[in-house]
Amino acid sequence: MSLELTPGTRLFGAACTSEFVVVKAAGGAVDIRIGGHPALTSADDRDATLSVTTDAESKPLMGKRYIDADETIELLCTKPGDGAPAIGDDVLVQKDAKALPASD
Repeated sequence: MSLELTPGTRLFGAACTSEFVVVKAAGGAVDIRIGGHPALTSADDRDATLSVTTDAESKPLMGKRYIDADETIELLCTKPGDGAPAIGDDVLVQKDAKALPASD
């Protein structure tokens, strides 16, 4: 299932408590997944019978941003859970913090 992402869209994991807000989106429909299942736009649609299929090491952290390889999509984790965000089967990676300029 593909979703049209726009900045500000809230995304929920279908099989976990992970929640994200879209910070940056390239436009067009995207196969966005959380925990291996299509992302939801409402927490009420969660399914307790589903299980997370992403690696335990890739659990999202609250307040961290996650990007795809091309940096065209950026998600902010607003509630951590067991499910990692992904585009299709490609798990998004945590965005590195930018170094601040030196102040001499």
